[in-house]
Amino acid sequence: MIKTGLLHHVEIYVDDLDATKIFWGWLLDLLGYSKYQEWDAGISYQNGDCYIVFVQTEERHRIPKYHRCRSGLNHLAFHASKELIDAINVELKARGISILYENRHPYANGEDCYAVFFEDPMRIKVELCAY
Repeated sequence: MIKTGLLHHVEIYVDDLDATKIFWGWLLDLLGYSKYQEWDAGISYQNGDCYIVFVQTEERHRIPKYHRCRSGLNHLAFHASKELIDAINVELKARGISILYENRHPYANGEDCYAVFFEDPMRIKVELCAY
């Protein structure tokens, strides 16, 4: 069966693959992903039919540095329960990861969306939301 329109995978090139593995490994595990493939220059995590790939950017392509407000990827948003968002929020603080918009947390996206926002080591914004 063709799953027209559903996301198959996202591939993101990163400056520091080791830091990316540490950051995304625990988070994606909590979101129901499992390690799918790993090789010297990359890693992927799969949840159902969708997977996320992180690849080490070659040195010659690291300038200018990534910034989520430039053209390109701004953030990844994942569905999560309020309970999981609360648990991840505690884990983020334990890991020293800053919560974005903390003064409006957990309703930084409006009163109809319970969410937490933070950044990965490359400063890609991550959003977990419960509608």
